[in-house]
Amino acid sequence: MLSIENLTRTEKLRMMEVIWDDLARDSVTLSSPEWHAQALKEAERAHAENQANFVSWDAAKKMLRDSAP
Repeated sequence: MLSIENLTRTEKLRMMEVIWDDLARDSVTLSSPEWHAQALKEAERAHAENQANFVSWDAAKKMLRDSAP
């Protein structure tokens, strides 16, 4: 069996890409959960009513990093 601890960072990232590509090919059998559809509808509504707040990608990453445990 393959030991992940023995892989380089590059090999681990490549393995993740291969796995993701394989999963993406079977997207027909995957469905988004209902909460995701509701979140998208709420975002569309907020945008249509000019109530959406946008931040740059850099600001979003910082907020996520700062909120991580």
